[in-house]
Amino acid sequence: MKILMVCLGNICRSPLAHGIMEHEVKKAGLDWDVDSAGTGNWHVGEPPDRRSIAVAKNYGIDISSQCCRVFNVKDFDEYDRIYVMDRSNLADVLRLARNDGDRQKVQLLLKNDIVPDPYYDNALFDPVFVMIEKACKRIIADFSGDPSRSGTR
Repeated sequence: MKILMVCLGNICRSPLAHGIMEHEVKKAGLDWDVDSAGTGNWHVGEPPDRRSIAVAKNYGIDISSQCCRVFNVKDFDEYDRIYVMDRSNLADVLRLARNDGDRQKVQLLLKNDIVPDPYYDNALFDPVFVMIEKACKRIIADFSGDPSRSGTR
């Protein structure tokens, strides 16, 4: 399974989702590839936001070596599942879809809800981490066939 996590700038939410999913996949003993991207190009080549790095580190996950990149149409060919953080990201990614196969790969990480952007509110980084972690565990349970993995910390 190849998974891509997508947010606006690829510095806060999607790097967290990338790191959390990699961590959970490793714990589950699965052979999945995970990456992240943004729909905007403001931070290309930069590491994640220092606050995302810090909150991930608080939970034992190192995302400091990640590098921001922009989502592109080739990602539809590369990834099996594309999880976006909010409806704006969803619209941006779907706008690039070439066909129904591309569109079927894309969904909100939280199914019917959004992951709020913590960029302008430091207090959101911990709750966002927990939301993303829960979603990653659910995805692993859904695709690995092991419902016991859907629990939270």
